[in-house]
Amino acid sequence: MIRNSINLKQLEAFVAVVDFGTFRNAAAHLGTTQPNISARIAALESGIDALLMRRDAGSVTLTEKGRTLLPAARRVLWSAEAFLEEAHRTDLIADKLRLGVTEIVAGAWLNAYLRRLREVYPSLTVELTVNLSREIERDLASGDLDLSLQTAPFAIDMPSAIELGEYEYNWVAAPFVADEFSSPLSLADAMESAVLMHAKHTTASVELLEAARLRGLRTDRVVHSNSLASCIQMAVDGLGLALAPRALTARLVSRGELHVMPSDWRPSPLRIFARYDDRRAPRFVAAAARLAAEVERASGAHLG
Repeated sequence: MIRNSINLKQLEAFVAVVDFGTFRNAAAHLGTTQPNISARIAALESGIDALLMRRDAGSVTLTEKGRTLLPAARRVLWSAEAFLEEAHRTDLIADKLRLGVTEIVAGAWLNAYLRRLREVYPSLTVELTVNLSREIERDLASGDLDLSLQTAPFAIDMPSAIELGEYEYNWVAAPFVADEFSSPLSLADAMESAVLMHAKHTTASVELLEAARLRGLRTDRVVHSNSLASCIQMAVDGLGLALAPRALTARLVSRGELHVMPSDWRPSPLRIFARYDDRRAPRFVAAAARLAAEVERASGAHLG
């Protein structure tokens, strides 16, 4: 029998130190103190009579035994989660989900998603980051995020991804601005006006500038912003035409504050994915990704 020689808290501390790089970071993530983490690691090493890691000037290096046992430690923690899932006691999973989302998710169905997460994992703490997709991807790859809900394309491969939906773009403007243009809106006419849209590096912006170049159209009136919400608000205020995902403008269109302008050109739809690293993530991260797909479908946001 194992008896009291090792326990889940010790294994949890071991994995956390590896994943977060230092005892201090592991303690912060687990909501405890650095001495507690040190004590748990020491007790684990004593229990199995093996040195798992070496500490040197704040850095941690796994021993050969530590590298060998790390996958087994993860499997034990995953099995403990699976046990609670089977017992229908996910309320006992008290952990932290470091979640990164792009603006379109934040503006379309994030609130519904967070409510659903709370229903399934009431003891889970969500640490939320809203940022550009490339910044979220960087943080996910470096281990600073557990789960991303972000737009393609991606520069860095991730072992696990669930496609959540495609989001069409529309040209929109304040009604009094839209009335100044013929319908359908031609790209040539659009480029003579101020065009309000997302950051220059985004796929939609690249496609717009390339389409304009191929048609010999001016591009000096395109206004790029890291905030789609700002672009949309400027369109409401009559400062130009906004090229934005339908999901972010549907409410304003229904209230009559914006008018949809049919056009002879639109960029490719945004594709949104839930992404995570299943080689190291707790089971609840994969479950959170599946919940995102469930909530997105229920929201109908991809339908605009």
